[in-house]
Amino acid sequence: MEVLNRCDPKRRNAGPVLDRLLGETDQRQKATDLIFGTLRNRGAIDTVIAEFSGRPVERIQDKLLSIIRIGVYELIYCPATEEYAIVNEAVECAKTNAGVKQAGFVNAVLRQIIRHIDHRRKPLSQADVRRTLIQTASYGCEFDMDFLPDIKTSLTEYLSVVFSLPQWLVSNWLDEFGEESVRQICLASNRKPSITLRPNRLKTTAVALAEKLRQADIEAEISSDESMIKIKSPRAISELPGFAEGEFIVQDITASQPVRLLNPQKGWTILDLCAAPGVKTTQLAEATKDSAEITATDINPRRLEKIKENIARLGLKSIDVVDYKKFPDASFDSVVLDVPCSNTGVLAKRIEARYRINPEDIQSLTKIQNDLLEAAVASVKPHGKICYSTCSIQRTENNELIQSFLKRNPIFELECEELILPSAEDFDHDGGYTAVLSRK
Repeated sequence: MEVLNRCDPKRRNAGPVLDRLLGETDQRQKATDLIFGTLRNRGAIDTVIAEFSGRPVERIQDKLLSIIRIGVYELIYCPATEEYAIVNEAVECAKTNAGVKQAGFVNAVLRQIIRHIDHRRKPLSQADVRRTLIQTASYGCEFDMDFLPDIKTSLTEYLSVVFSLPQWLVSNWLDEFGEESVRQICLASNRKPSITLRPNRLKTTAVALAEKLRQADIEAEISSDESMIKIKSPRAISELPGFAEGEFIVQDITASQPVRLLNPQKGWTILDLCAAPGVKTTQLAEATKDSAEITATDINPRRLEKIKENIARLGLKSIDVVDYKKFPDASFDSVVLDVPCSNTGVLAKRIEARYRINPEDIQSLTKIQNDLLEAAVASVKPHGKICYSTCSIQRTENNELIQSFLKRNPIFELECEELILPSAEDFDHDGGYTAVLSRK
C-alpha cells in the first residue's frame, strides 16, 4: 500500500521505493508480485471497482484506493488465494491506516465485487468474453454480467481495457500486426516475466549451471539452443549458486539477439556506445573469448559504475569503460548501439512505461535514435558494422528509421534485421528489434 501511495506510475518508478521499504526481506517476493501485478492491471482493476462498487475511483480516498486495488488484483489474478484471506487482510490494513469506519467501506467494496464474480478461474474456451478478465493464455476470471466493451464492434477498446494498455498503442499494433498477434503481444505485456540467465561461457555452460541450480533445489529450464536458463523457483539473484563466481548474468533471450546477429570476432575493436548496465557489453566479451578490444561508454556517468561491477564479477579483461566525453576518436570494427526507446517490447518489466508513453514522446525518441546513429557513422571503419537495437516493437523506431538512415547514408547497407514480438508462451520473452548495418 505504501509503495503504491508514493508512486504515481506516470512520474515515479515503484522499484526503488520498494527497495527502500523492504530491501531483501523474505516478504519482498510477495510484495513485488502484488505491487507490479496491481500496476500492470490497474486499468482493468479500476474498471471492475467502478462497475461493481458504483463508485468511480476518482471519488475514493487514495490510501483506501491502493488497498482496494491490491485486493481486487488478488481476487481476479491470484485465484489460489482464498477470498476471506484477501478481504481480511485488506480490512485490517484499512483499520491500521485509516480507521474502523474506512475499513468498513473497504470491506463493503470488496464483498460487493465478490458477489459479482461467478468463477475466479475459468477456462477461456468456456467463458463469456464480455464478462471475463484474462489471467493467462488459458484462464480468466468471469463475472456475472457484461461489463467489457464489445469485442466485435470495439476491439481496440476491449483490448485496452482488458490488458490495461493505452488505446492509441493497441490501435497502432492492430494496424501493424493484426488481431491474433496483438492478442499475444497484449498477453505477453501483462505476464509475470520469468528470470532468464545467460551463462558466462568463459566459466561454465548452460547444462553445468542448470545442474548446479538443481542441486540447490532451484528448478531451471534450458533454452533449446542451450544458451539461456529460465529460473522457475523464485530466489534473490545474488543468492543463486554461481552468482558470486561470475558464472551468469540476468538477460532476456530477446535482448541477447543483437550480439548474436552481429557475431563479433576475436581481435575486433568494438565501441558499445549506450552500454549501461553492461549486459550486452559483457556478452560481447564472452562471445569473443575475452579477446576483442571493447570500449564501453554511456551518457550517464553514474551508470558506468554498474558496468564496472558486472565486468569485475564476470572476470572479464577485454573491456575498457570510459567517460562518454572521452571515448577515443578512432574507427572501430563495430559500433553497438542499444538506443533509448519507448520500451513497448518490454512492458511486462518496465511496467510504468504504459502510463507514460505517448506518440509525441516516440517522435522525440526517434530524433535521439537518429542522432546516435549519425554519431556512430564517424566511428566505424570501412567494412565495419553498426549493430542497432531497441526494446521497442514500433515500426517508427525500427525498420522505418533504419530505411531512412540508409537513404541518407548510401555508404551503408542492411546486412540483416530481426523483429521479435513479446511472448508469454513456453520460454517467455520480451520484444525487440535489431539491424546490422555494414559500411561499404
